[in-house]
Amino acid sequence: MSLLEKYSVVRAHSVLICSKLEKEDYVVQPVVDVSPPKWHLGHTTWFFETFILIPNAFAYQVYNENYNYVFNSYYENVGARVIRTDRGNLSRPTVDEVYKYRDYVDEAMRNLLSDEVSKDLQELLILGLNHEQQHQELLWYDIKYILGHNPLMPKYSDFNIESELRNTEKELATFSEGVYEIGYSGEDFYFDNELGRHKVYANEFSIAKGLVSNAEYLEFIEAGGYKNFNLWHAEAWDWINTNTITAPMYWYKVDERWKRYSLSGLEDLIPDQPVSHISYYEAAAFAQWKDKRLPTEFEWEIASSQLNWGQLWEWTESAYLPYPGFSKAAGALGEYNGKFMVNQKVLRGASIATPKNHSRNTYRNFFHPNLRWMFSGIRLAK
Repeated sequence: MSLLEKYSVVRAHSVLICSKLEKEDYVVQPVVDVSPPKWHLGHTTWFFETFILIPNAFAYQVYNENYNYVFNSYYENVGARVIRTDRGNLSRPTVDEVYKYRDYVDEAMRNLLSDEVSKDLQELLILGLNHEQQHQELLWYDIKYILGHNPLMPKYSDFNIESELRNTEKELATFSEGVYEIGYSGEDFYFDNELGRHKVYANEFSIAKGLVSNAEYLEFIEAGGYKNFNLWHAEAWDWINTNTITAPMYWYKVDERWKRYSLSGLEDLIPDQPVSHISYYEAAAFAQWKDKRLPTEFEWEIASSQLNWGQLWEWTESAYLPYPGFSKAAGALGEYNGKFMVNQKVLRGASIATPKNHSRNTYRNFFHPNLRWMFSGIRLAK
């Protein structure tokens, strides 16, 4: 597949994800962690305009001088930006105008890619495509949060990615103590936080081949798991009490029956599906209740060839820190991963919302421990 074809496929997929939305859905921002779908469409377009077209396309004319301020996310090197909490206040530019912006940039990119481009520009384009794929996953999270926190709990569509959630295996896989190599090695795309490859020592450990199910997690709830302070980190105990957390996100008890909001609407809880939308705090408390623990990210990578993964991002016990020899790129692109290496936990694997060909067993996702609007779950180790 040519670079132009890859570009066209990725860009079309973002539009496809949004195709079931009403215009009103594009602008909503219920909480700071959720960005309006319109903003995602604009931001990913801005990325190509700012980092590829402006420096490389001859006589390129910026679509709108204000869009650098509107659609810059966190790149301090690129200039001022709308603060994150105000993205939902952007009733203008309109949805139609954002789609025109996408068309304008796509046309310029097609012209640029119709000729041979340098190796450096190819690598930058591939980074841009992977960046858009990350935002495609975020679109799924944010669309579900927007619709799931609408008092009417409307469905996204009858068929959606959550129908891919499958039964979970109960077997354990055991790995002997020893020295293992961790980190990316290969010729395909990778993020800088996957480098450099290094050796780690692991004690013997066992790890579940499948994820914790809804039924297993329901046992934790009914056993008083959310009321037993002995199971929780101090910060986590404060979090569940301050926010009155008594169940996973999107779980509701209706007429004494547990239901879960999915992209198909409010439905009966499916017992053997993996439990999803779990914070690190909840994952760690559940593991404590089961007299087990969460795996480290290194154990997860060591075991990955024997694991059923790709359904939900899986919390690990590892803090998000740089590997030996890690260095940030110069300029704005150096802000991509490195500056977030504090106060976050690593998640491994992928999820049903992860675009195809966008996952690796060395991929290091990361979130703050309290977050759970993403498609996250639990794998146990001991």
